[in-house]
Amino acid sequence: MELFVSLPFHGFVVTTAVLLLCFVPINVSAVASRRPPQLQLSQKLRFDQNGEFKILQVADMHFADGKTTPCLDVLPSQVHGCSDLNTSSFIQRMIQAEKPNLIVFTGDNIFGFDAKDSTKSLNAAFAPAIAAKIPWAAVLGNHDQEGTLSREGVMKHIVGLKHTVSQFNPSEAHIIDGFGNYNVEVGGAEVSGLANKSVLNIYFLDSGDYSTVPDIPGYGWIKPSQQFWFQSTSAKLQRAHMRPPMAQKSSAPGLVYFHIPLPEFASFDSSNYTGVRQEGISSASINSGFFTTMVEAGDVKAVFTGHDHLNDFCGQLTGIQLCYAGGFGYHAYGKAGWSRRARVVVASLEKTVKGDWGAVKSIKTWKRLDDRYLTAVDGQVLWSKNSADEVDR
Repeated sequence: MELFVSLPFHGFVVTTAVLLLCFVPINVSAVASRRPPQLQLSQKLRFDQNGEFKILQVADMHFADGKTTPCLDVLPSQVHGCSDLNTSSFIQRMIQAEKPNLIVFTGDNIFGFDAKDSTKSLNAAFAPAIAAKIPWAAVLGNHDQEGTLSREGVMKHIVGLKHTVSQFNPSEAHIIDGFGNYNVEVGGAEVSGLANKSVLNIYFLDSGDYSTVPDIPGYGWIKPSQQFWFQSTSAKLQRAHMRPPMAQKSSAPGLVYFHIPLPEFASFDSSNYTGVRQEGISSASINSGFFTTMVEAGDVKAVFTGHDHLNDFCGQLTGIQLCYAGGFGYHAYGKAGWSRRARVVVASLEKTVKGDWGAVKSIKTWKRLDDRYLTAVDGQVLWSKNSADEVDR
């Protein structure tokens, strides 16, 4: 597979919702002078010969020290011998069952407090993906930096690992908060007319760890500098999709991955989501306006987060699906008897009148449980070109 990565210049479009937070100090430690390492993959990510691109989301591994790290919140019959290795085994089983084109790790990949050596912990956490030689991407959560590496150090280590498409930060954004804001483009099927055009755009953002503003308690949020970058990148990708050759009538669909859920995740009740909500929405205590920014951009169809391990629902708000993955790791809090789980997303291409593969026709999702059968649950359509086929109601 080949990799497309678009790294645009710092944008300048600002929404009203974003301007409300311009008092937040920008983290100038993440300036463009620290160039990210070059990608190790030389080929583009693209749809396969069956017209599909499948993404496996792994949320909240909380990996620490391997076989010496105990499991949390499992049944008494599961306690003996249960460790981080159960998390690794679950990833291996999911790779074998789903054969994803891309694996996305959405933060709290390691639990720094319990890891004696963050470098070794990171290596072990991502080892199943690396061994499978499958392209993978990662963003940071709020616990990754709590060990022997700083937040910056964790992301720098990640981008140096094999088979990753992760990036430290966009090199052409002069000032941007956080570590690990980047995007990946997925080209059309190799034999199609859209082989050299991105037909699916994936955005990754660092949603922070904890508030650094004394008067604002709680978790971090996606800052104005990151939103400017997202706006600029989205606009550039949409223009490219609708330009010759093979000019398309509308923008390519976009998917967004980060760790901490937005306040808008609290907008749903049991009547308008698929999955379960078993705990509160642990978003930032203020709203930075990123949901509004995505709505205005117009290309984002779904957002995927972790952080709240006992929530695994998807709900649609203003045309965007907001989805949790559910807790994956065994050294993470959970609920005894409620299986660890992973989310799968598959985008499918449409067939043209000439029998060629065209643009994305639909995006579907389901979850698999770490039980004997890797039981699939909550299958649903997240987005479809045909509005009549949109989200299961």
